[in-house]
Amino acid sequence: MSRQFGPMLMSLGAASVLASTPVIAQERITESVCPDNTPVVFHQCALEAAQAFDPPRTPDGQPDMGGVWNLPGTAFEDIEEHPEALDDGGGPTTIVDPSDGRVPMRAWSDSRRQENNQAHIHPSAACLLSGMPYTMYRPGPYQFLQTPEHFVVLASRAHAYRAIPLDETPPVGNSIQLWNGASNGRWEGNTLIIETANLNALPWIDQRGRFYTEEVRVVERLTLIEADTIHYQVTVEDPNVYTRPFTIALAYRRNTVDGFELIVEACYENNDTLVDIYRAAGFTLYPGITAEEAREATEADQ
Repeated sequence: MSRQFGPMLMSLGAASVLASTPVIAQERITESVCPDNTPVVFHQCALEAAQAFDPPRTPDGQPDMGGVWNLPGTAFEDIEEHPEALDDGGGPTTIVDPSDGRVPMRAWSDSRRQENNQAHIHPSAACLLSGMPYTMYRPGPYQFLQTPEHFVVLASRAHAYRAIPLDETPPVGNSIQLWNGASNGRWEGNTLIIETANLNALPWIDQRGRFYTEEVRVVERLTLIEADTIHYQVTVEDPNVYTRPFTIALAYRRNTVDGFELIVEACYENNDTLVDIYRAAGFTLYPGITAEEAREATEADQ
C-alpha cells in the first residue's frame, strides 16, 4: 500500500470512533460574548472579555471551571490552517503567536515531520497516550474537576486523565519521562497556569507528524471569559525542534446537555490488532527523537 494512505488510514480510524459518539455529545453553548470559534478571532476577543468578567468561584475562592466542555475545531488534524480533504475536515490555524499562524519549525525538523507522517503510525492510532498538548484538543468532550489541591482533566477521546497538583509539589527527576509528562498548576489572578515537563517525546502534536524532544516545556493558561466559555492557550517551547516558542489558542464551550456523562471508550495501549494493520501497510511505531539527536541535526543543517 502506498505511503500516502498512512494519514488516511489513521484518520478513517478516528472517524469511526467519532461516528460512534452520540450527537448530543457535540452540543455546546452557542451564545457568547466571543461567539466566533475561529481561533485567532476568538483569541483577540477573549483577551478583552477576560478583563471584564468576574467568574463564578469555588468555596476556596478560585474561578470555578468545573463541568463538561466541548472543543470546536479540527486542531487535532493540523494545528496550522489546512484545507478540507478526504481524510481531513479542514480548518483555520490555531496558532496565535507567531502572527503568521505557522509553526516555527527548523528546516530539518519540518522535513522530519513530513517523513513521520509517511512512515510512522500516529501514536494515538495505536491507542497510546496523546501527550501534551495534543491531549487537550482531541475531539470529544472533556470534564474538569476542582479541589483546592488539584485540577483534574478527564478526556474520554484521549483515553487519559490528568490530576494536576496546585501546591508546591517538588518536580520529579530529569530521568523520569512520561507520556503526558509531569504537570504543576498555580493560579495567577483568574487564570490557571499549568506547566508540564518530563515528556517522553513519543507522541505528536497533531496528525501531521509535528514532534518535540524530551526537553520540551509546555505552558497552558485557562481563563473563564464568561460562565460557559474558557479561553485556552498553550505555549510549546523546544529550541531543539522549533526556532522560537509558539502559542495555540482555542475555545472550550460548556456542554449544554442536562445530565450528560462522559462515555468510556475502550482502548488499550499498543493495541496489537491496530498496530498489525498499519505494519502490514508498511508503517512502524514512531521511535521519537532525543534532544541530542535534534541538536546534531540542527548543526548538520547549518
